Amino acid sequence: MLSLDRLQALAMVDRHGSIAAAAEQLHLTPSGVSQKLAKLERETGHRLLEPRGRGVRLTHAGRVLAEHASRMLTQCVTAEADLADLTEEILGPLRIGAMPSTVRRLLAPALTMLRARHPRLWPTLRDGEVVDTMPLLLAGELDLVVAENWAHRPTVIPEGVSKRLLLDEQAMVALPVDHPLAGRETVDLAELEGAAWTSCGPGSAAGEALVQAVRNQRVEPEVRYIVTEFPTQAALVEAGLAVALIAPLALQSVPGGVRLVPPEPALRREIHAVWRTDRENPAVRAGVAALAGAVPSSV
Repeated sequence: MLSLDRLQALAMVDRHGSIAAAAEQLHLTPSGVSQKLAKLERETGHRLLEPRGRGVRLTHAGRVLAEHASRMLTQCVTAEADLADLTEEILGPLRIGAMPSTVRRLLAPALTMLRARHPRLWPTLRDGEVVDTMPLLLAGELDLVVAENWAHRPTVIPEGVSKRLLLDEQAMVALPVDHPLAGRETVDLAELEGAAWTSCGPGSAAGEALVQAVRNQRVEPEVRYIVTEFPTQAALVEAGLAVALIAPLALQSVPGGVRLVPPEPALRREIHAVWRTDRENPAVRAGVAALAGAVPSSV
């Protein structure tokens, strides 16, 4: 069986380009690394290194084995982390960022769940649009972000970020109950030409999704009331002042003076938990699990 520490020496030479650099990373002497590689060549029966100028480079066999070694070492790190999770208490800070439309019905029950399950975990919450929270996640100022993704206007997820789908919902057009189109089974967005809209502000995922959806029907929306929260938008609709594109998760209940009608074509919104892959830890995993467990069954 191949020796894991010798495979690690080969992987380090491949990654850092020289025996001296690999030795520095492994806290060994260059001679010690060379001895490990010589033994590995005898174990495999293949020449793994060849001279290159004043240094060395991997042979074809060396590159093949280094690729396997890299995967094996990564798996070992994952195994060690999983074993640590079996005994490690989930505690400390968990900094969460989330859109306002998810706070009432998703974040509030998830935070309650975290407090009950992990009393030594210290979650904090900052609400904001994805355009605000994603940079904070990448900068290490947030640990976990709840992000939305509209199917017709996808949110770009940066490299190095993991995600888990929490919810996929059908967006609805909110109309006053006495609106001429309120009795329809579906509403063509083009039929709302000239209507006053209420929506989240420019730059927000929901606001941009509305504008794009209406423009796709060759109509320019008139967004007269820029409001962050969907419940307030629904209140403006009930007052007969506007129409809106509403994500149902954001509403605890539908006001009596509002009718929700599916748009034509259909518009869907996904809600994801996202986190930096290199900063995943037991607290982040606990947060993701709580969010998944808090998704309302009625949406």
